[in-house]
Amino acid sequence: MLRRLGSTVKAGMNMADTSSMKYLIKTKINVDGTIQRKDVVGAIFGQTEGLLGDELNLRVLQRSGRLGHVDVELESSRGKVSGSITIPSSLDNVETAIIGSALETIERIGPCRSTIKVEEILDVRASKRQTVIDRAKDLLRKIVQSNVDASRSVIEEVRAVLTVDEAKNYHGMTAGPNVESSDALIIVEGRNDVINLLSGGIKNAIAVEGAGVKDELITLSEKKSSVTVFVDGDRGGELVLRELHGALKIDEVAIAPVGQEVEHLEMKTITKCLSQKEPVTKVISRLDAKEAEEEKRRGRRGKKRKDKSEPVGEPLPETLSPLATHLQDLKDRSAMLMLADDETSEAVGASKLDAACAEAEGAVAILFKGKITSRILEIAADHNIPTILGTSLAADLEIPEHISAYVA
Repeated sequence: MLRRLGSTVKAGMNMADTSSMKYLIKTKINVDGTIQRKDVVGAIFGQTEGLLGDELNLRVLQRSGRLGHVDVELESSRGKVSGSITIPSSLDNVETAIIGSALETIERIGPCRSTIKVEEILDVRASKRQTVIDRAKDLLRKIVQSNVDASRSVIEEVRAVLTVDEAKNYHGMTAGPNVESSDALIIVEGRNDVINLLSGGIKNAIAVEGAGVKDELITLSEKKSSVTVFVDGDRGGELVLRELHGALKIDEVAIAPVGQEVEHLEMKTITKCLSQKEPVTKVISRLDAKEAEEEKRRGRRGKKRKDKSEPVGEPLPETLSPLATHLQDLKDRSAMLMLADDETSEAVGASKLDAACAEAEGAVAILFKGKITSRILEIAADHNIPTILGTSLAADLEIPEHISAYVA
């Protein structure tokens, strides 16, 4: 059937069942003159007849189903015709290649000069194999994802046994269901902290929630044999701890990793922090020493120093002593990042530190075996990294208040 669209002619015979075809011969045709599809088909069968012998007679091969119907697409422009010819083949690769080369011998179609060029002989089976592979990958991903979702569902169902009791309101404060009956009490900063602990089966936590310490919390703490304060690993957590220490009885203190919040900690990290809790007197003494040193440093920065000798950094707190071990393992002028859960990044040179900070997720400290300069401080500030540990400090260094710089 012939169909005309403007100057374009698209035509094709009804295609036979190509499910058994192995190859697809694709050619380009250019003709100096105006022809129709039937002229191209006639030339293909007529001019190749007897050329390849009886074994590769195109008419016989097509009648036996070993060669598919010839599909021709033509487009005319300014008295010339160009287009494509596609022939499916179930012959072997040698016979198919011979037929393809035979098509290129056709130099005239009707009265017009013509050129036929084989662009490619496509291996249909290879294409199908790739389709099978791609589809199998998609199906496998769905199977794996389904199993992951099922595993998650199982975990959540089992965990529901621990969290069947919901948080309750205790005199305006969010608390776990056992906050009154338990002999021990854990005081945290906010409602989400209580929820996170409750999801791991810790039911005796209560949140301060806001400024000031309520009388009901003071009374509750006096009834407990053990009171633990569990705060975030930032400046806000220190302030909450000091406020509670001045208002009620505290036995021990647990602190989240540097720069992290209790509400976002995984259960294994929560367990680790609570197992490493310290007496409140020891923690408060350490904080007092830290603040005293910061005051001295700020005082030194407030004066114009004539002596350009390098300043002395803050002494490293006991909680950060493991960082010194990692620092000693570094080469001079190299750095690494301390990540969450005490993991470390790979060591990088000073020139690549900024890029490493940009790529890292959850970095809480920069370890640099060299002098802490204004550039190191700038990198830490740009990427919200609160702690820096180096071997010395550059002269006249202005350290932002939200960054702690230590020397080991």
